[in-house]
Amino acid sequence: MNISHDINTLRQLKNGNLPFEKLHAMMSGFKDTDRFDKMIALWQESVEWDDPILLPLGEHLYVVRKPDGRRVVKSTWGHEYCEAHENWKLHAKVFVRDTHELINEIYPDKLGCNTEWMHLREYYDPISGVLLEVEAVPPGYPIVHDFKPDIDTFYTEWLGRPAP
Repeated sequence: MNISHDINTLRQLKNGNLPFEKLHAMMSGFKDTDRFDKMIALWQESVEWDDPILLPLGEHLYVVRKPDGRRVVKSTWGHEYCEAHENWKLHAKVFVRDTHELINEIYPDKLGCNTEWMHLREYYDPISGVLLEVEAVPPGYPIVHDFKPDIDTFYTEWLGRPAP
């Protein structure tokens, strides 16, 4: 069964305003075949730059195609981090919560982690200052590379068309 959701419903989904009943029905049902393209159009209309979005990486991160064909990670606010196959976190603003005092800023006393065992790394967009991701890792642990997208395979094998 192919259900196609209208653009206003998908806009509510993107903005986190979709009523729970509709969200549950959408999550429980079959995915409409054109949803990826509709969501890309919604993300594209929500940014002020013209580089075509190829794939979302997170709430405010996208892989975009530059005029010269390169694929780069770009934020909602226009900061270009790096090539899509690289770890964008290496180019973000980072704040490390590695002391009891810094952990207590977000967790009540004695409910936070032991900083000898774990640090919290917060990754921020350098233009907007918006928090993009948090890692909870042992001290000295390498920066995690969460996702290395295979855009060509996604487009050809999942969407059935050549990658832009």
